[in-house]
Amino acid sequence: MLNAVVFLSDRHERVFKTVGLFSDRIIAALQSDDVAVDLWYVVIPDVVHENCRPRSTIATGLKLASPSSLSPSRARKLWGAPSLFAEDNALADIHRYEVDFHDQLKARLLHHNAPTQIVRESTLCLAAPGATPPPRGRDKSGLQAAIAWSLSTAAFYKAGGRPWKIERIRDGVCYVGLVFKQDLKHQDPRTACCAAQMFLDSGDGIVFRGAVGPWLTRGRSEFHLTRAAARELVSLAVEAYRQKTGAPPKELFLHGKVFFEHEEWSGFQEAVDPAVTNIVGIRIRDEFDLRLYRLGTRPVLRGTALLRHPRSAYLWTRGFTPRLRTYVGREVPRPLRVDILRGSADLRTVLGDILALTKLNYNTCILGDGLPVTLRFADHVGEVLTAAPLKEHNPLPFKLYI
Repeated sequence: MLNAVVFLSDRHERVFKTVGLFSDRIIAALQSDDVAVDLWYVVIPDVVHENCRPRSTIATGLKLASPSSLSPSRARKLWGAPSLFAEDNALADIHRYEVDFHDQLKARLLHHNAPTQIVRESTLCLAAPGATPPPRGRDKSGLQAAIAWSLSTAAFYKAGGRPWKIERIRDGVCYVGLVFKQDLKHQDPRTACCAAQMFLDSGDGIVFRGAVGPWLTRGRSEFHLTRAAARELVSLAVEAYRQKTGAPPKELFLHGKVFFEHEEWSGFQEAVDPAVTNIVGIRIRDEFDLRLYRLGTRPVLRGTALLRHPRSAYLWTRGFTPRLRTYVGREVPRPLRVDILRGSADLRTVLGDILALTKLNYNTCILGDGLPVTLRFADHVGEVLTAAPLKEHNPLPFKLYI
């Protein structure tokens, strides 16, 4: 059955039908089984990984003709002017989905609240006892340990556990990372989907999908919301925080990669009660033009900060970790540039929070990430949000997206 769809010549039909083989069975089980499943492991053959990605091509000898495919241009026309034939409209809808197995499967299962862990068969084979040694002379035992750690930690988190949490975090604080993903299928090239990732001190993560609109700024490659859209997005975050804790946040930190425009920030402010919640806008981005060097053989310490002035600093979230006695990296560590653009906050507190948030990546086998979790998965969450036709839904757990 898999071979009948994974080699189809039309890439949209190929990925859509391949994803359907897995998603349809999960959905059917959710609707018929009485026993709740905490986590679905989706083990895919390597042929799915090779043939169901955006740039995948099928070898001529293996290619199967798609019996009823549409050209992308014809599909776009049918989106605006549907055909009298339901079959044509169904084929056109397939083109609304991204040709990426991973993102499309996540997107099609979002509304069914089905956490998944997608694993390639070859990865499991490599982790098994007696497996063939890895290529390029890599240490087999170390690689097996990394695979086991990553899979078990991710499974524990997606099943509802918390592998660890931030120590000495302040009460009543939440962190929101802004997510934008351009919708390349829309006729207006400025159209993008906006979302927000909210993380609490417990490590809980929630994703809110905001409005779809012309958020891309021409000539600047930046995304900015209107006042109304900004107000709506932060209102969702505040309300979700209130439902979880019983009260609105005392401090709300908005993490982004660009400046906040005046109208945009005004919308954010209108979503909170200034007498209760202090809202702060912070820009975080990688700095490529600055390096620090230490005497000796070890790089700069992770956690080093260089304060430029009370609202701006460089923070080294990558570097030598004394506890591990090593630096997990291959190049001279580069810092993050951290700027408090809007609102008021102590810079040292902001830097400490960002460093702590680099440890909340439950999806990998490392002690600390280069980016805080509020921004680490921003691009990926955007990919999942736009991998299928957008539907209205309540805020969903972050674990459904990774």
